[in-house]
Formats: sequence, C-alpha cells, structure tokens
Amino acid sequence: MTGTTVASLTRGELVRRLAHGGICLRLPPFVFRVQSSIPVVAEGIAALYSEYEWFPDGSEFSDFHVAVVKGRPFPKPLCVFEMDGMQPFTPLAAGEAFAFLEWGLNWCVTSYCHTWITVHSAVLERHGRVLIMPAPPGSGKSTLCAALVLNGWRLLSDEMALLDPATGLVTPSPRPVSLKNQSIEIIRKLAPSVVMGPIAYDTMKGNVAHMRAPADSLRRADEAALPAWVVFPRFVADAPASLEARGKATSFMQLAENSFNQSVHGRRGFEALSDLIGRCDCYDFSYGRLDDAIAVFSKLPMPE
Repeated sequence: MTGTTVASLTRGELVRRLAHGGICLRLPPFVFRVQSSIPVVAEGIAALYSEYEWFPDGSEFSDFHVAVVKGRPFPKPLCVFEMDGMQPFTPLAAGEAFAFLEWGLNWCVTSYCHTWITVHSAVLERHGRVLIMPAPPGSGKSTLCAALVLNGWRLLSDEMALLDPATGLVTPSPRPVSLKNQSIEIIRKLAPSVVMGPIAYDTMKGNVAHMRAPADSLRRADEAALPAWVVFPRFVADAPASLEARGKATSFMQLAENSFNQSVHGRRGFEALSDLIGRCDCYDFSYGRLDDAIAVFSKLPMPE
C-alpha cells in the first residue's frame, strides 16, 4: 500500500465524495470509480474497505466507473446499478444497495476483463500454493472460504480465480467475503472480532452480509501464486468431512463449466485450464461441520 487509505477520510467526507463525483478506489488488481448517495453504500465502504487506497480526482486511471443510484421511491424505494451509464440489472430494494455494488463489481470483472481466464470459485493460498474451490450457490463455498481465511489461509478471492494463461499463476483480488443467512452468525461465532458490513435483508439469496478481507491478504495483493489443488466443496448438514480424489477429465469439464470466459480465449484458454488441472490434485469434498473441514484442509498434501 503506497497511497492514502479510505480510513483517512472522515465519514462526512466519504459520504460527500461518493455522492458528488464518486471516489476512486484501488480494489486490486483494478481501480473503480464508485459513486452513490445511498447511505448504506458509504456504510459498507467505511466498514469493509477502510484499508484500501483511494486517489484524488484525476490522479489515477479507473478501469470502471460504477454507481448505485436511487430508483423510484414508491411504492418501495429502489436502487439501480450503473456501469458507464448502462443499467444492466433489474432494480433492487434500496436496502440492498451495498450488496448490489458488490455484485456489480464482480459482474464488471467477469464480463469485461479478459486478460485473465476467470473461474467462479473461492481462491486461497497457503505456503505459496493456491487452492481453487469452484462451486454453485448453496454449496457452502463462501462459508468454508471465510473459515479457512480465519485459520491462516491467504484470501485471493471469494468469487473468482483470475488465471493468467501465459504463466499459469493466479492473480489475487482480495475483497470482502459474501456470506448468506445462517453463515453470517456461524462466522461471527467462529471469530467474534471479525468485521461485517451491513446486512441486506430478504434478497433473492436471503440475508446477505460481507466479511472484511484480512489486512495481510490486501498487503500481499500483488503476489500471484501457482495452483496446487482444485477442490469441489459441498455442504451436507451434519455429515462427516469427506475428501475424495476425483478424475482429471471430469475435473477439467466442471472447471470449464465454472469459467466465465474460457471460450473467449479459444485454444489458449482450453490449454491453460488443462495445464492447471494437470498440475493440481483434484478432489470432491463434503462437510457438515467447519471444525472438521478446517482440519482436513490443514493436511492437504502438496502435489508431486
């Protein structure tokens, strides 16, 4: 970190900048200009992005210009996500504005950033090697990701692996971890001092809150690393933890299905994912208790 952090702004100044022209934020490896006059957006940024850099007007190029603006006020206040003036999504309830911002930031990256092959997955690092966990919603991916982060793993991303097809390395993009419903209280009980952002109630995903990324993960956001494991997690209530090796061919197919843009890269993308699977150990993992899951992941063997 070399610039001024969001924590250096008073709440009033943050609110003013967001509402009038927006604030330029470095959310590695991208720079976003974020604008909103909705109070919960400022609340979320103050809580979860306090250690991220911001830049004065005109001093830094922004990869994306985004906004969450007020929609119609009646019969229920709504908010709208904008990117460069476009409104790609249906408006949501105003109380979902910060969650909407988070989802919108993810959409910007997966839709427009083709320097990397992007794969929908949680991504963590330990001892210089990367764990990739692709999974659909409801699999317990984010809950498991948060628990591992709180037990010594470095957060690269809760949402996407950014795979460099030239080097095979994964570029970190550490941002808040999205938690839903019971997972919010589960993680709070696991780590009472953890910082959570505002809760968006009754969204299409239920109640949603975000856990702040660890400061060390942010400090090391420029440290790419080589994948070692691809694990497909699945939460099964009250089930014992089970880690089972799976075949490379089916692992490749499922990883490709979770990629947002592998087809954009054509043959190069196919070969990059194939190389990733070739160098990684691949597993299916089911679990019902986080303590058991943490114990299993602490003993993951390094690939030969």
